[in-house]
Amino acid sequence: MSKVPTAAYSIGLKIVLDNVPGTLGRFAVAIGEAGGNIAGATGFEAKGPSVSRTIDIHARDEAHGRKLVEVAETLSGVTVVEWWDRTFRIHEGGKIEVLPLCGVADAHDLAMAYTPGVARVCMAIHDDVAKAHEYTIKKNTVAIVSDGTAVLGLGDIGPEAAMPVMEGKALLFKEFAGVDGFPICLDTKDPDEIIETVERIAPTFGGINLEDIAAPACFTIEDTLKERLDIPVFHDDQHGTAVVTLAGLTNSLKLIDKKPEDCSVVISGMGAAGLAIGKILRDAGYGELVGVDSTGSVYSGRDRLNFAKEWFAEHTNPDRKAGTLQDVLEGADIFIGVSAADLIDASDLRKMVPNPIVFAMANPDPEIRPEAADGLAAVMATGRSDFPNQINNVLAFPGIFRGAFDVGAHSITESMKVAAAHAIAATVDENDLTPNFVVPSVFDHTVAPAVAAAVANAAVIDGAVRY
Repeated sequence: MSKVPTAAYSIGLKIVLDNVPGTLGRFAVAIGEAGGNIAGATGFEAKGPSVSRTIDIHARDEAHGRKLVEVAETLSGVTVVEWWDRTFRIHEGGKIEVLPLCGVADAHDLAMAYTPGVARVCMAIHDDVAKAHEYTIKKNTVAIVSDGTAVLGLGDIGPEAAMPVMEGKALLFKEFAGVDGFPICLDTKDPDEIIETVERIAPTFGGINLEDIAAPACFTIEDTLKERLDIPVFHDDQHGTAVVTLAGLTNSLKLIDKKPEDCSVVISGMGAAGLAIGKILRDAGYGELVGVDSTGSVYSGRDRLNFAKEWFAEHTNPDRKAGTLQDVLEGADIFIGVSAADLIDASDLRKMVPNPIVFAMANPDPEIRPEAADGLAAVMATGRSDFPNQINNVLAFPGIFRGAFDVGAHSITESMKVAAAHAIAATVDENDLTPNFVVPSVFDHTVAPAVAAAVANAAVIDGAVRY
């Protein structure tokens, strides 16, 4: 199945056109016939016999982008002055920077912001360390920590290569919740070294967002840091995904008039996200839960289970269903995929109950594409932005940390996660619910404040606040 042109592979073209009727039209037709999608024309300058334009074009992949440039270069009356990969260009020099919150215009400002006045603030914190949350960036700053071992769908690519993702995370924290995030990519895969490093840098930060750390090490790292630190520790690949998945399922069940306890759920993928999704659905009262990994279904007593999967096996699949993903899908109400591309097809959906819910969230390519599920699934969701119902963690993590910071939470409890899921679901008015709209847009700026308020309230109820 051919890929759809997307902004992720878009190119920019600066071209000069002969200033005669039809030149621009011929250019547009040629690009369209070559499979490109013109997304915008951001510049226009007429200079006598020629016209200069800057054109943004979506391509299917890198090779297709280069092909579109070649097409433009062969057109009569069109000169390609320059072209660039738009995704790489926005990453040039990084995506974030540090800015001051106060000015230093004269000696008076300097005396307060730095020496000698700053010494008074230092000693106030020395006398009462909790004041660091009030008088330093700790109040609003989260460390985004990764070892680069499980980056997106790319796998173990190392700490340097993980940096663009962590920078992007910081960008989203600031954009949607006003939280200052800073990427910390560590040159070690040793869980003990990661734990020790995070412990040592923790005095600077008000929270720790673990990101793209492979299972099962991620479980040990998070659990240990939660025990040792008095600030929120949150592994987004686990809990962010789980929170948004629960939100989407909450609204999906309203459309098919089913209750969680009556649903049988199959989860493909027993890594960080799959295990966390299983746990949050179990806590939310969902019925039968069956996890599947590369060996097959997970059940108590099966071989090749790490400690995290053993916990899952002991708390799910009570009938010890064995077999492949296709075997355990029979009669299931809900499929959740956080695994790999193209694992199931339309024939597998027909084994499920009529009108099942399908959340195929593998990135960049889902376990089954929406086109293949069309007419079979009551609700279809993916992890992609170019299909309806994107299950995107940005709906969760900015508001969760915003809410935690607002009330001085020292941890993030299970109740806070569930509250976040319900808040996300509630931002979609029930009158607006459709099979193509069960989660809000990632650009809906009402989501993070709603999540923050719900999380803050849950933190207070749980007694998870320091003041």
